[in-house]
Amino acid sequence: MKIKEIKPYVLKDQLDKPFYFSQWQYDTRKICLVKITLEDGTYGWGEGYGPADLIKAGIDFFTPFITGKNALEHETIWQEMYLRSLDYGRSGVFQAAVSAIDVALWDIKGKIFNQPVGTLLGGIKNEIIHPYATGLYFGEFDNLTQKLADEAAEYKEQGFKLLKMKVGHDIKTDIKHVSAVRKAIGDDMKLMVDANHAYSFKEALQLSRAIEEFDISWFEEPISPEDYVGYKRLRDKTDIPIAGGECEYLKYGFKRLFENESIDIAQPDICSTGGLTEAKRIATLAQTYSKDIVPHSWGTWVAISAAIHFVGNLDKNPGRMFSEIPTLEFDRTENALRDEVVIHNLHFKDGVLKVPTTPGLGIEINNDALEKYLVK
Repeated sequence: MKIKEIKPYVLKDQLDKPFYFSQWQYDTRKICLVKITLEDGTYGWGEGYGPADLIKAGIDFFTPFITGKNALEHETIWQEMYLRSLDYGRSGVFQAAVSAIDVALWDIKGKIFNQPVGTLLGGIKNEIIHPYATGLYFGEFDNLTQKLADEAAEYKEQGFKLLKMKVGHDIKTDIKHVSAVRKAIGDDMKLMVDANHAYSFKEALQLSRAIEEFDISWFEEPISPEDYVGYKRLRDKTDIPIAGGECEYLKYGFKRLFENESIDIAQPDICSTGGLTEAKRIATLAQTYSKDIVPHSWGTWVAISAAIHFVGNLDKNPGRMFSEIPTLEFDRTENALRDEVVIHNLHFKDGVLKVPTTPGLGIEINNDALEKYLVK
């Protein structure tokens, strides 16, 4: 069961159509995967969320400390990495490297015991998930408003029951876009908005009050993730639930969010916040504060699969016979690294993803595609 090799891979793809949101434009997708192989040949795959080259450097940093360790002792390994990075990497890419390694170890553990990761997390409590489509980014179009409305209608036609769109362009434009999208999808589809911390408190309050009439299920990252008090002030002044946590790391970051009553919905990214091992702890912490969990995910099917197993294991909050079906993020933007590199057995149909019952994460890597996109 000893770890023999830890090998990170940085992959890159040039997009056909650049797109942007409130902060940056994307014309490429770049990720870091990691393969961990044991002495007996068993291997697992993990993924880190964030700057791929820096995540690779973090993985390289941890490698000599955990090579030779028993892969089944994933909490011991996690603690070793946490202590090695405590003085200078409690947040950010170091924790994304921890996350990638941790996810790979869970994949290995599932293969060793011939069980899905969700079962090893404690049991698959939610066999089906309603993923929400993430799309509706900004781009250079003659009529962006109509383009967003048409894209939203396509997601509804595909069977999605929930949809998240970008805001953070400017308040007047955002209101116009949200109105057009709500009209395109009707009243029976849930709609969320995500500003990627574009606004000040005053601006976020102005926008939230203007779009309340469109039945918004949550307002994600309305203001800076540093402004915990501002988050609480906004929660107190709008009827729209407030979501956040994509920029938080470890249970300690989420403890700050919960203690400050900053959010209604916590959004840890499993591939950056400490892996499945830490996400499980965050879920327990969230339950003690009566907060919902909807994980952020913007990577390949390695990351998506980890999130599916995690959500499959979540307790119902609160528990009742007819609980709402849980959800997670399902990125719909162009991503050949997601669609070509990772082989999976997951199928979206009638608005539903089923938690896989195959061993580990239930994914494999297409080595030809891996070589095609590998940054040499």
